[in-house]
Amino acid sequence: MSQLRTVQVLGGGSAGSSAHVGSLAAGLVARGVQVTVCAPSAVDRAYGFTATGARFLPVPRRSDPAAVAALRAACAGADVVHAHGLHAAARTALALSGRAVPLVLTWHTRRYAEGARRQILHLLERRAARAAAVVLAPSSDLVDRARGRGARDARLAPLAVPPPRPADAEEGKARAELGAVDRPLLMAVGSLVPHHGFGTLLDAARVWRGLDPVPLLVIAGEGRDRDALQRRITDEGLPVTLIGCRDGVGELLAAADLALLPSRWEGRSLLAQEALRAGVPLVATAVGGVPELVGEAAELVPYGDAEALARTVVRLLGDPGARARLAEAGRVQAAGWPTEDDTIAHVLSVYDELTHPLATGRAR
Repeated sequence: MSQLRTVQVLGGGSAGSSAHVGSLAAGLVARGVQVTVCAPSAVDRAYGFTATGARFLPVPRRSDPAAVAALRAACAGADVVHAHGLHAAARTALALSGRAVPLVLTWHTRRYAEGARRQILHLLERRAARAAAVVLAPSSDLVDRARGRGARDARLAPLAVPPPRPADAEEGKARAELGAVDRPLLMAVGSLVPHHGFGTLLDAARVWRGLDPVPLLVIAGEGRDRDALQRRITDEGLPVTLIGCRDGVGELLAAADLALLPSRWEGRSLLAQEALRAGVPLVATAVGGVPELVGEAAELVPYGDAEALARTVVRLLGDPGARARLAEAGRVQAAGWPTEDDTIAHVLSVYDELTHPLATGRAR
């Protein structure tokens, strides 16, 4: 039996999709699959795909003829091509034009746009969903969205990423580094862009700055909203620190009293997964795949409701017993999540359907 050959295509390489591709590549290689990862060079430098045993080919995140030609060459001889994200799927569909190679799309996250860009995003979603033989999505609402955009076959998929490595730093050291030795520490992580809800988080911070001691909110991440957020923090005297992108965020999160996730949409949020695994109580918005992911093991609030967010944070900070119950519930919930083996087995079953349609009863 010939060796299965697959190409994994990444676009910009968000933290979640890049971690997933790294896990998937390692698992597929271990099972005898020949894996090539195509992504911008910077993504490989950050995630080290070659260390998994996969081949890496640098392909820029563009749709010009040269980039599409490079991707087309990389996909030559592949049995299955698996794109991660809408842009990657649209570009890969162009590269595969005229070839009878099945395309799988993992639709990792939902994007937002306004005005004319909203229509462009709609067209991109349609093109990506219709180009794929199978669309895999981490949440039920994304499955419904893919079907609404014309996907021939859209499925809810187990999507696991490697658990964080055990923290090396002591909790006290991490809190001292952030200036939160004698005060509660609140932690949020994400790109500093509007749909991640950090403006609402700053609104909520106005409320809890009246507590004694005043909690410190630390936000890890970079993005186009950084200057605007920092101006608000300075002008309003908010107890918030922006620490940018940095290594060891998991250690800081593990030292926090609460983790906060105020996003407009999330699938299988990395922050939520790390918080529950580490036993850090989580307050999150009830959006996207978050309720499915956390079950009863987190406090959920409406998106954009700063009052509800602030009220929930204040209540939990004043109730150590409630925090302890959430911490334990989080560990129990995390123990029931799909494993990396579950994810790899599911992806392999999809590949098998597409490459052996007669044996599986699926028409190519």
